[in-house]
Amino acid sequence: MVAEGQGKLLVCATPIGNLQDITLRVLQALQQAHVIAAEDTRHTRKLLSAFDIHVPLTAYHEHNRLGKGNLLLERVAAGETVVLVSDAGMPGISDPGEDLIRSCIAQGLPLEVLPGPSASVTALVLSGLPTDRFVFEGFLPQGKKERRERLQRLAQEERTMILYVAPHHWAATLKELTAVLGAERPAALVRELTKKFEQVLRGTLATLEADTADGVRGECTLVIGGRPPEEAAPLDWEADPEGCQLRLQAELARCREAGMDSKEALKAAALTMGIPKREAYRLQLALKGQE
Repeated sequence: MVAEGQGKLLVCATPIGNLQDITLRVLQALQQAHVIAAEDTRHTRKLLSAFDIHVPLTAYHEHNRLGKGNLLLERVAAGETVVLVSDAGMPGISDPGEDLIRSCIAQGLPLEVLPGPSASVTALVLSGLPTDRFVFEGFLPQGKKERRERLQRLAQEERTMILYVAPHHWAATLKELTAVLGAERPAALVRELTKKFEQVLRGTLATLEADTADGVRGECTLVIGGRPPEEAAPLDWEADPEGCQLRLQAELARCREAGMDSKEALKAAALTMGIPKREAYRLQLALKGQE
């Protein structure tokens, strides 16, 4: 139970581009806070200046989240109202706010979330892809092994997928996704949401690759259609050995194009085809026997 006199941690969503998207509740919370914890104080100061808000700011980010998080929760326990904001959108989504929120709950301190703009959901709706079932993937892992494993799992995903992609990683990421998920997978690039140069490109992974050959700029959200149910059905080696062999050839080629070695490619191909790895190995041996 929370003791009388304790404050509260308010998690506030802020505009992802257009400042007019801020909510009245968030404005009130910012005005009445004892302190505002911001991912980048310089960025948040511009927001506060636009609405003539003068409240102390403190930095809370990936590099100081442990020590600063403890200090912020001490202030909440002492009766203060601490507002948590990220650079844009909802704190706790692909940023260190997740740790502060979890610690606040673990300590039994009051917590409230003030909803507002969200790049992921806005992009999903703009994409025109199915919204009844979707999964937010955020940024793909940077580690080579972990990244490949994640891509392999995404190849099996039947829900619409939402990813964040940094502009300088766009070309390489799109190439990887095309190789593993297939060039004809429906997709949409939603760029610079709610800003002056907002742009939505809809089509397939292949058409997006062609349309962005010169690169992209700004904040990018990529929405990808899930794997069609007909593709998800396990293949029957005995009923259609020739079809399975052709499918395996195509899957192995895509995986190798993504930079996988032979062992990784076989494992990824088996996962994508929905068959055991040993069955894929048998198919591979049969293919080699035909060469």
